[in-house]
Amino acid sequence: MTAAPSNVPDVAGGRDSEAWIIIPLYNEATVIARVVTELLERFEHVVCIDDGSTDGSAAVAAAAGARVIRHPVNLGQGAALQTGLAYVTTKPDARYIVTFDADGQHRIEDAEGMLRAAREHGTAIVFGSRFLDDRTQPGWLKKVILKTAVWVTNRTTGLRLTDAHNGLRVIRTDAARLVDLQQDRMAHATEIVFQLGRTKLPWEEYPVELLYTDYSKGKGQSVLNSVNILVDLLVR
Repeated sequence: MTAAPSNVPDVAGGRDSEAWIIIPLYNEATVIARVVTELLERFEHVVCIDDGSTDGSAAVAAAAGARVIRHPVNLGQGAALQTGLAYVTTKPDARYIVTFDADGQHRIEDAEGMLRAAREHGTAIVFGSRFLDDRTQPGWLKKVILKTAVWVTNRTTGLRLTDAHNGLRVIRTDAARLVDLQQDRMAHATEIVFQLGRTKLPWEEYPVELLYTDYSKGKGQSVLNSVNILVDLLVR
């Protein structure tokens, strides 16, 4: 299923108090303050799960205004995401969860558009996809690897997504309560699709743009990292 962007506002004035932002965080001290500050202009609740950072990321995120949960050692992005889901789903005012990357590659406008789609269409899960339009240019080799990961994920999960490894998602809390990630590292991206699909709750994809900066490429958006994602998928 796909959805076109909507211009209907999510919340009448002020910041969105129903949507909680979850950010897995690992050694992003140079950029996380800007990411948190910009998100807090639009959302009341931003939670960073610091996954054993050694560069002071947790302190920087807290100083910027985020709630910070800390793993004492690095467990992997999947483990950080599960910690965030478990925390937010206990909050009585949490209606939606937005998973958001720490390195600045996701656009807040896309997160808001996905929330609008969820609210207007009554969908429980909105997957961001960089392949529903041509704004994102990942490079031909990375695109081939990502498309292969989509093929593997779709065969594994039974869903038909166009982008399986996009960390920008909107998950209604009733759906999030049914997620229990066991894959600590990058294979969690397929596992979460499988578990969300198994809920049988309504879902859709939404076109988003990923911002491939020199920084984000160096921190984990390189072709090598895409290969690692694919290997993790195949051997999990």
